[in-house]
Amino acid sequence: MPQKDVPGCGRELNLIYRHLCDRRAAWGIVLETLASAGFLFSLGLLLALLVWSLWICTSSRNQRGSIGGTVASMTMFFLATAGIFAITFSFIIRLTPETCPTRLFLFSVLFALAFSCLLARCLALLGFGAARGWGEPALALGLFTVQVIISTQWLIVVLVRDKKPCEHSQEEFVMLQIYVLCLLAISLILSLHFLRRSCSTYSYSYTGAVRQQSRAHATMLFLTLLLSACVWVVWIAMLVRGNPELGRRPQWDDPVVSIALVTNGWVLLIGHGLFQVAWFCRGEAKSKDIPLSFAGWTSPSADIPGLASQKHGRENGSFESDSDKSRGGRLEQSLRSPYDGFSVSEVDTERDYTIPRPQTTNYREPYEY
Repeated sequence: MPQKDVPGCGRELNLIYRHLCDRRAAWGIVLETLASAGFLFSLGLLLALLVWSLWICTSSRNQRGSIGGTVASMTMFFLATAGIFAITFSFIIRLTPETCPTRLFLFSVLFALAFSCLLARCLALLGFGAARGWGEPALALGLFTVQVIISTQWLIVVLVRDKKPCEHSQEEFVMLQIYVLCLLAISLILSLHFLRRSCSTYSYSYTGAVRQQSRAHATMLFLTLLLSACVWVVWIAMLVRGNPELGRRPQWDDPVVSIALVTNGWVLLIGHGLFQVAWFCRGEAKSKDIPLSFAGWTSPSADIPGLASQKHGRENGSFESDSDKSRGGRLEQSLRSPYDGFSVSEVDTERDYTIPRPQTTNYREPYEY
């Protein structure tokens, strides 16, 4: 098709970029708009997170070690989501020997990084020892490195050794995502377990707010992974079975993958990224501005008038200072009990203070006292 017949594009524009401006193919314009907005929103949240964490660390030295691992993990997650939105343009642009390695390598690698961060977050919330503190980003990096090795090896074998630039089927592209699907499935199972545990755990009233936050966090994490799993099932089914049966291959292949990228990117960004930043910043602000109060934990009657007063040593009947003993100032010779109004000297030795015990010789009759 001649270049002058592409409405919305310049005459000197290369035809491989026609979907970026072709008004007759509106899917490209819509998806690039959503991808650009998601990319900028991801970077904005990342910048806000870094500024907030920097302010927390400078204002309170005690918070440096506690938020470092969480901030590092969330930073990697936002970089992954920003990359997911960015590689959408490589699928809007036509498939070429230059865009093929970008598609094959970055698609699986960026999703592996995002799902590795979610998996490490689930393990941290479940109390897994290796995912606490700085172990969370370290675990995410370890899981992410596996997919980097797989994708690199695939590119070397297919594109370099066999010298077949971009000669791969859609089934091979899906097979390259098996490890990413495993990360998604494990994360979904762990998030469901965390949701079930947060909903079935009972707590006292002073931890009610913490319990509600934990339940909301578990719900959003599970919904994010569940929607991501639905997106992956749909685009894989369309790419492998749907498009060939409808007779739309290869016309619909790039739009299907592009829609999956943008949809899953926004699911990850809103479901986990935005909620995590809001939850993290609100939690740190509360822990910094509101001091811990343990009133009522050790003294349940602290709020009752007349019962919360502190008694000094001389107000307590069982208290006796060493200075009084050294001075011989003992005011009463009889032993005093710590219970007011009772003295050992007042005990009547003629009375029987023993506790009655049941005695019987007939086991069919009641006890005889």
